[in-house]
Amino acid sequence: MALVSALVYLPGLHASYSGGLVEVERWLNHPMLLGGIAVALFVVSLVVELEFRTWVSQVGCAVGLVALLFVGLPFAWLVFIFGGDGLDVTRQPGSEHPDQVLAVTNVAASIDPIYQVQVLTGSGWSARHWDLGVWDERDGRGWFKGAEWSGPNQITVTSEKEIAVFTLDPVSGRPGEPVTTKR
Repeated sequence: MALVSALVYLPGLHASYSGGLVEVERWLNHPMLLGGIAVALFVVSLVVELEFRTWVSQVGCAVGLVALLFVGLPFAWLVFIFGGDGLDVTRQPGSEHPDQVLAVTNVAASIDPIYQVQVLTGSGWSARHWDLGVWDERDGRGWFKGAEWSGPNQITVTSEKEIAVFTLDPVSGRPGEPVTTKR
């Protein structure tokens, strides 16, 4: 079971890199969820295999089910309450290319924000994401101020100490190397 869940997770991990497919990452890049499914299937297979023949198997199955309930239900409740993946995403569609979207995501699970800036191109199952970078207070560039479209194929990312301008390929939407200037 663990091998199957690992094999299902690998395409999601690969899609999480720059240029990966957005929908594949969204559906398969969840190692905790897939691990939980593997544990649940393992417990179900034990129940089917052992058929509660002895009191030891009954107690063992009960312990497994109680542990699954105490871990699985709170996790499911948190996903239901907070929805999605819990990330704060700001999306700005491009004016020249409606299929290109600038996405700024706060990926930090703490008080200090860490911003990941990406360009999403295409739609549906063929949509791809291209990483522009991660901005953090501790990386020497200062506080992240914002990201915006500055031209038909240009994105400007501003931080406290520098301005980075990315030029996108007009066909694929893939970003080139940034031109940075200090502030």
